[in-house]
Amino acid sequence: MVGRFVQQQHRGPPRRRTCRARHQRSWRRPRRSAGRGRSGWTLPAPKVVAGAEPVSSPWDNRPGIRGSRVSRPQATCDIVLRVSTALRVVVVGAGIVGAAVARVLARAGCEVTVVDRGATAGGTSAGGEGNLLVSDKEPGPELRLAQRSLAAWARIGDELRDELPAGFPGLELERKGGLVVATTEAGARDLLAFADTQRAAGVQAESVDGGRARELEPDLTPRHTTAVYYPEDLQVQPVAATEALLAAARRHGARVRQGVEVTGPVLASGRLVGVRAGSTTLPADAVVVAAGPWSGLVAERLGVVLPVRPRRGTVLVTSRMPARIRHKVYDADYVGAVGSGSADLQVSSVVESTAAGTVLIGSSRERRGFDERIEARVLAALAAKALLLFPFLADVQAMRAYGGFRPFVPDHLPVIGADPRLPGLWHATGHEGAGIGLSLATADLLRDQLLGTAGGDPDPAAAEFRPDRPTLLPHLEGSAP
Repeated sequence: MVGRFVQQQHRGPPRRRTCRARHQRSWRRPRRSAGRGRSGWTLPAPKVVAGAEPVSSPWDNRPGIRGSRVSRPQATCDIVLRVSTALRVVVVGAGIVGAAVARVLARAGCEVTVVDRGATAGGTSAGGEGNLLVSDKEPGPELRLAQRSLAAWARIGDELRDELPAGFPGLELERKGGLVVATTEAGARDLLAFADTQRAAGVQAESVDGGRARELEPDLTPRHTTAVYYPEDLQVQPVAATEALLAAARRHGARVRQGVEVTGPVLASGRLVGVRAGSTTLPADAVVVAAGPWSGLVAERLGVVLPVRPRRGTVLVTSRMPARIRHKVYDADYVGAVGSGSADLQVSSVVESTAAGTVLIGSSRERRGFDERIEARVLAALAAKALLLFPFLADVQAMRAYGGFRPFVPDHLPVIGADPRLPGLWHATGHEGAGIGLSLATADLLRDQLLGTAGGDPDPAAAEFRPDRPTLLPHLEGSAP
């Protein structure tokens, strides 16, 4: 029973230029020369790059380089003479953010390769609840990004139906809405003031009285002091959404490689031109780090410091039962926990039903590295908070618990854009618990920066999430060698 955890604890856009149109050719137009080379064409002299890593060659008849001496054709060489003008992009991370980035870039004509040291959707995306929220975001950059993303989620179903074969599993997108509940007078004042600021920023936030709250959630505790209803809040099945986005990316030509771990950079003239993955080299014109809470480790291997750290979360899952919770319901303390920078354990109540009939009970936040232990003290705190909102859960059987890691950034904003310290390196990470909801807008924003927009006008949002923004700059120490 959920109640036992408490008892036991007491006891103990417009058309854009495509990758092909924008990317500058990396070789000169050949000159006609009778009797020289196959079909009479002469390739330009290869450029020698000191210290370049060998890369696989798609051509078997072109010159190779060993040190500073031109040699006979080899299976590998120190440069690539490219015939294709498509931009080559390596996306590191096959979670939902990496999947969304891969899809939009592949649609734009880029040659995209997604790599992940584990399975697709096997990290943070697998441990999330699938929240697409505006209710927990204060006015500012993240809320604006969330509003853009909600608009994208409204379109994505129709787009994927056109891109994927008939019968492909759906996203399980639910327009369930969110109900934020205060159980104290002080909490009620803070919640109503917060909702006022959100309404001024364009969020639909309905203050509800006791009767309306019981209409929305008949089993809600009668001891609440106020509540605010957010009809725009959505929920999606995160693994299903990730796999659908990756499948669409593949249909547009992207390659997805699981079990491939990035171990280092490939550099040329101070620029990142690919990544090493064990004994394999993946050449790239752009490398996008979208590895969630592991992004800081990947960035360090590539030569830069990125202050993305894991923030542990735990979810308690009940056994299946008839649906009694209709919306995503959470207490007013949740917003404060999300915005806190403390490393200590913080627990606020987030309760919602799933399509399978279970109830998910969260949410905890704690910075303790990649410690995967599930602790009784955390489960007890989650259960106690949930009972304050829905007392009937005391008699419901708890079936299991699981945990995951959120990508925490000190200023609580995602990192999206080019890294000025290392040309060729891009980031799409640091969303903490909002990565599912913000994934689509993140992908669009990064694509527009990487490829440019029609008319060439920069997106004002780009500066708000760039890696060297003023609020994050003090945390960036070191640079690429």
